[in-house]
This record gives sequence, structure tokens and C-alpha cells, in this order.
Amino acid sequence: MDERQQSRSQELFRDRPVWNAIFAMAVPSCISILVMVFYNMADMFFVGQLGDTAQVAAVSVVGPVFSLITAVSTMIGMGGCSVIAQTAGQGKLWEAKIYSSMCFYTAVFLGLLCTVVVLTGADSILKALGANEEILPFAGSYMRILAAGTVAMLLSVVLSSLIRADGAVREGLIGNLAGTAVNIVLDPIFILVLDMGVAGAAVATLIGNVVSSSFYLWYILKKAEYLSIRPFFGNYRLKEFFHILAVGMPNGISSLLAGAASAFSNQLLSAYGTDAIAAMAAAGKTTMVISMLQMGICMGVQPMMAYNYGAGNKERLQEILKKLAILTLLIGSAAMLGCFFGRGAIIGMFLKNAQAAAMGERLVIFLLIASPVIGWYYIGTNFLQASGNAAAATVVSLTRQGIILIPCLYLMNTLMGFTGIAAAHTAADVLSVIISLAVCRMKNKAGNPHEALSHQ
Repeated sequence: MDERQQSRSQELFRDRPVWNAIFAMAVPSCISILVMVFYNMADMFFVGQLGDTAQVAAVSVVGPVFSLITAVSTMIGMGGCSVIAQTAGQGKLWEAKIYSSMCFYTAVFLGLLCTVVVLTGADSILKALGANEEILPFAGSYMRILAAGTVAMLLSVVLSSLIRADGAVREGLIGNLAGTAVNIVLDPIFILVLDMGVAGAAVATLIGNVVSSSFYLWYILKKAEYLSIRPFFGNYRLKEFFHILAVGMPNGISSLLAGAASAFSNQLLSAYGTDAIAAMAAAGKTTMVISMLQMGICMGVQPMMAYNYGAGNKERLQEILKKLAILTLLIGSAAMLGCFFGRGAIIGMFLKNAQAAAMGERLVIFLLIASPVIGWYYIGTNFLQASGNAAAATVVSLTRQGIILIPCLYLMNTLMGFTGIAAAHTAADVLSVIISLAVCRMKNKAGNPHEALSHQ
């Protein structure tokens, strides 16, 4: 590694003014997240143009399967990103390369395994997720095609996280943009022009993932500073590998439980009919941009947190976290207002059925309530990960989508009916913010050397 390469990451993580560095990392990360949101929305948008709520519902029903796969890839990618950045901050560049190679080959192996499992048990999986006879044929074709490209899906998520540890913010954005552009261009061609319906959406997504992962591989092979996919570096050290998984566990658990909660939600919604499942799916897409933006800010800055934690720069770490708290509050509030006043138009992009659209608009209002403060939840979990408090971060992640949300879904559906399912998400978000900040404060009082959150 030459001196110019080394100074690029150090200048960004260590030396640049904090607001400048936050925006340098958070803005491209947020753009990447928004690109991912549009990527995610593209399938439902173009499928929605068919005017068939069963096909819209099929996209939602299949979602939990790939939330599980995303959980695995996020756990590897975010764990690897944090560990690599922290290791680089300690000057252990050889170990950083070992960690990156381990992440790469794990993603390939698990991608192949997921493909086999999903293709083998497709119908049984879909019935367990709440697919009725009207939805099942569409959901089956959509899921099988996506399953065939699971390796590319995992690599796209894992590698986009790893290259952020290398300071490659711009390249991460380019990879996301390339994959999304391909998907959005191909969606209307396959879905509407070639009349493939929801199956066409799956083909477009598969190709988009191949484009993104190919670009990230090119960067690692040709330009990476701390990363490698050489098999020599991939010799497994079980202790280090489990450390990566432990650090990434909160992200993985969050994605996994989100899938489980979505599947349970769909089971409850199925009692209200196909329109109800489609309405919740559209409402979720409408509000997803807010939480994803907040998550993108914190994930984008996490390598800088980890680097400064590894380097022992307590003062800079404290300043980063304080300014993140202000930034996420302001952005969350603005995004909430935009989604609230534009909810009718946004829901209308996904649903042409007037009754389903009206149901979706009712649900959106509940989903928006906690939007201004949900960023503090992500600050807490990302700080705990960056500082190596994997167990505490895992506990915090368990609360939002699992320990709190799933029981709330059952309880509030019983008390409030259809709208209670959306209100359960609000209750879980508010409680998870409180728990996240409380855990961070407890860690500080217990002697954590970084007292950065104590003044938030």
C-alpha cells in the first residue's frame, strides 16, 4: 500500500472536520440507501401498473424469504466492515485483508446453500408465509427466479459494506446506482412489454444484483487498500470469523426479525383479505424511505466511528455521535412531513384498486409517528457495534423487530383490528429508541471508555 492510498482513508476518518466527514460518508451512503429503496420499490411499482392486487401481494409475501437472505448478508457485510475499519485504525492491514477474504467466501457458500433450500421447499415456504391460492402461483414464480440469483444478491450486499471500510464511498454509490439503473430499465420491459408480470420483476432484480456485485469485485481486485478476495487470505480463523459474525449480528438479527414480523403480519392481514396484504405492503414502501435514510446515515458513518474507537480518539468519537443525533432528528422530521402530505400520491403509485389504496392511506399515518426519533435507535446500535459491544448491540436489535414488535402485532390486532397492525410498529419503534439509548448509557456508567452518548 503506498502512502497516497493510506492518507486517503486516514484523512477522511481521522483528520477531516467532523461535519465535513459526516456528510462525506453519510450523503453517498444515503444516496445508496435511497437507490436501494427505489430498487426495492421498482418491482412493486411496475407490478402495480398491472392493476392486479394478487401480484402486488405476491411481492410482499415473498419478501420475508429474502429478508432472511439479506439478514445473512448484512450480518457478514456490516460485521466485516466494522472489524476491518477498526483493524485498519490499529494499523493491522494484513489482518484486514484476511477478514475481507473470509467474508467473500462465506457469502458465496451461503448463497449457494440458500438457493438449494429455497428452490427445494418453495411451495411449503410460501404457504407458511400466508400465500393463499390466489397469490401462490405468482409468488412461486417470483421467488424461484430470485432464488436462482442468491449468490449475486448476497455478494451485492456484503461487498457494498466491505468497500466502505476501505473509504470507497464513491465506488459504493456507483455500484448501487449501476445495479438499480439496470433493474429500473429492465422492469417495465420484462413486466409490461414482454408481459411476464411478477416473474419479469424477479429477472430484472437478478440482473441488477449481478451488475452491482461485478462492479464491487472489480474495485476490490483493482483498487482496494484494505480488502482482498485471494483464497490465501481466506484461511479461516474461527475465532476471528465468529467475531465478525458477532459484530454484524445486530444488523442480521434486525433483518431476520423484520422478515419474521412481516410474515406474521401477513398472516394476520390474510384474515382481512388480499387487499389488506397489498395495502400494508404499499404503506410499508411509503414509509420505508424514512427509516432507511436514518439507517443509511448511521451505517455510512459507522466505519469512521470504528476507526476512531480503534485509534482511541475519544473526543472525535463523541463529537461524531452528538452531531449524528442532531442530523437524524432533522432529517426524520422533514421526511415524515413529506410522506404524510404526499401519502395519497405515493400509495397510488403501487395500488390502482381504490379500496386497497384507502386502506393503505389509513395505515401510513400510524407508521409515520415515530419517524423523527427512529434515527437515535440506529445511532445506538451502530455505536455499540463500532465500539465492539456486540452482545449489547444484539440485545438492542432483538427488541425492535422481535421482543416488542411481534407481541405488539398480536395484541394490537386483537384490540384495534386492521389498523392495530400498523399501530404496533409505532409502539415498537418508540420503545426501541428508549431501550437503545438506555443500553448505551448503562455501558457508559459501567465503565465504557467512550462516554459519547451520555450527553445526548
